[in-house]
Amino acid sequence: MKKALSRNPNMLRTMIGLGLVLILVLSYAVYSNTIDSEYYRYDTSNGGEILVLTQPDENLSAWQVTTNAALTWVNVTVLDAPIGSQLVIYSSSSIWYHSPLLGLDGDSAFNCKEYSDVSESCIAAYTHSMDIVSTETVLRGRVSLELPIEGVGFLQADDIVSAEERAEFLISSQTKLTTWEITIVDDDDEVISSVGLHLQMTVTSHNLIEVTEFSLDPVTEAFYGVATLIGCFSLLLVLPMIAYFAGVYKSQRDESLRSQTPPPSV
Repeated sequence: MKKALSRNPNMLRTMIGLGLVLILVLSYAVYSNTIDSEYYRYDTSNGGEILVLTQPDENLSAWQVTTNAALTWVNVTVLDAPIGSQLVIYSSSSIWYHSPLLGLDGDSAFNCKEYSDVSESCIAAYTHSMDIVSTETVLRGRVSLELPIEGVGFLQADDIVSAEERAEFLISSQTKLTTWEITIVDDDDEVISSVGLHLQMTVTSHNLIEVTEFSLDPVTEAFYGVATLIGCFSLLLVLPMIAYFAGVYKSQRDESLRSQTPPPSV
């Protein structure tokens, strides 16, 4: 490289010219792709709702409630239940997921979908249970893995109409009529008395709010793209330029030494 650059200085100008042309071409590509996007953002409701439970026998720890919505989270909290008893939750038509890790360090840290190294602890079933070992017990479950747990999702479509249809189909396909049965049983699977204990069930449901085309600021993205490309090509050009100038400097130094050295005497 050093010899080639020292013998042909035009090579350096050619490399710089090609680099600038490539920067312009890629900058235009970034700009055009930013303006015309095939991705769409859909927003859904993401609020928690406390359900009103029915208790067939007010003296027994057995409750029922029916939901008809697209659910992601189910949380059941029990207070002051006898230590050693067991909380059991049954779903009539929805297979849902439970793991003791749900809710630890925030729901975004583990939700039974991402982080495959721990998702194996999630069990899919109609019925889940938890032993009561303290005065407050919380059983958390994940119902749908397809709905966005933060209320914001993205999809790819040809146009805004297709995007709205796909988002509506997603919500409707995850909407299920389900009857939930909650009981607290003892070691013999007998329902215990409900005197002195408190139970609350909350769910997170999703309804489609709006669908918008995913877009970025083209000027900002083009600026970032150009800056990145310039930085990359600058690094690629630094080493050849150093080699070239080092070759020129060495050539001039050798010529200077030869001119200062007297010819050998005959």
